[in-house]
Formats: sequence, structure tokens, C-alpha cells
Amino acid sequence: MSIATSPAFEAALNRIGKGLYVSLTTFRKDGRAVVTPVGCVIEGGTLYVLTPPDTGKVKRIRNSGRVVIAPCNGRGTVPAGAPEVEGVARLLGEQEIARVQHYMVQRTFLYRLVRIADRVLRRKRPLVAIAVTES
Repeated sequence: MSIATSPAFEAALNRIGKGLYVSLTTFRKDGRAVVTPVGCVIEGGTLYVLTPPDTGKVKRIRNSGRVVIAPCNGRGTVPAGAPEVEGVARLLGEQEIARVQHYMVQRTFLYRLVRIADRVLRRKRPLVAIAVTES
């Protein structure tokens, strides 16, 4: 599913998503920001994230879809002067999770290894897919 986005948003998203991780800032009900580094993939002008359903970011996105994304490393350190983009996050349905997993497998070798380990160990990890689009 491709959503029309402005060229400026798409260009910023592509700059931010060059690395393996992005800093995903979600907001609590009282407005306080919570920053989390997450693995992501960009496809068709949308940033996708996979996460377990019981994480705080899922709860915060259910309350308010407002997010801010920026490039970061695996520890969540955002480089000085890095671009930030405000967007809207939404939780995707069950049928879309497999598509996002396919995107992740294509993008990163590490995610492929995690998926193989899950199959070998017969672990079924419930996941939620998050899509971030232009606000």
C-alpha cells in the first residue's frame, strides 16, 4: 500500500532511513517524549517498524499517532545536526505484518538471522507492524 507523500518528506525520510536504525520519538498522554531506537525499512514513502505488541511505544501510538523520527545508531545516539521529521504512526493489521517482515528480511542480514533462529527454535514471536507517514 503506497501513500502519496510530498517530495520533501520522502527525501528527508530517505536521508533518515539510510542507516539500520532510527530514533522513534513517541509521546505520552501528558505530552512527554519517549525516544526509542528501532530497526526500520522504508518502502513507498512509508517507514515501517516491527515490534512486540506489549511495548510502550505501541501503547503510546494507540493514544497519539504523533511521532518524530531521526537517524541514530543502535544505542539511540542521534548525530548532531541530524534531520528530524514529524509524522503520523499507525498500527497495521495482521495481514500487513508478513509484508513488512518481507521488507525487513530483504533489507538486513541480521533480521534474516533472527527469523532463521526463531524457526529453528520454533519460537512464535507476536509482532505489531507500525507505519510512519507524513503528518
